[in-house]
Amino acid sequence: MSATGADGPDLLTRVLAPYKAHCAYLRSAEVTVDGETLTARGEFAIPESCYIDDTGHLNSVEVNICYNQLMYYALAVAVRDRLLPQFAEWTMEDYWKRQLPDILIVRFESRFPRPVDPRAFQGEFTLKRLTRRTPRDGAPLLIAETTHRYHDAHGGRCHGEATLALTRLP
Repeated sequence: MSATGADGPDLLTRVLAPYKAHCAYLRSAEVTVDGETLTARGEFAIPESCYIDDTGHLNSVEVNICYNQLMYYALAVAVRDRLLPQFAEWTMEDYWKRQLPDILIVRFESRFPRPVDPRAFQGEFTLKRLTRRTPRDGAPLLIAETTHRYHDAHGGRCHGEATLALTRLP
């Protein structure tokens, strides 16, 4: 099931609004869902690194930024289109209030088997499992087990896993 709609570019613009203009690397994206697995595929371009001289390849800091941008977009679409039961009660206003302060990376790992050209590459974010938990001493939260992959037209590739915690649930 595809979840991109007519307001896709407007939604992407809103998702990327917190980023400095020169750090908005995600150019376009599409979200699909198969059962409870949510996948976002995106086109990226990093004309110039926001923090270091040109290394000639995608590095771990840029991968983390790309991961965040594609993940934020995927979750916004999941909320907007009610793609997963865990977001059934969320409104877009709930999402916007929580995008930055309440979506936390608990663990992030990347591997770089072949250098990726940062000027034009594709990426994929997959939400494999989303579990509601209530710690003994706290409020309920969602734990998201995710993967990410990036590749370019020249065989460059990197991949990894990340765990998210979504806090202050509506």
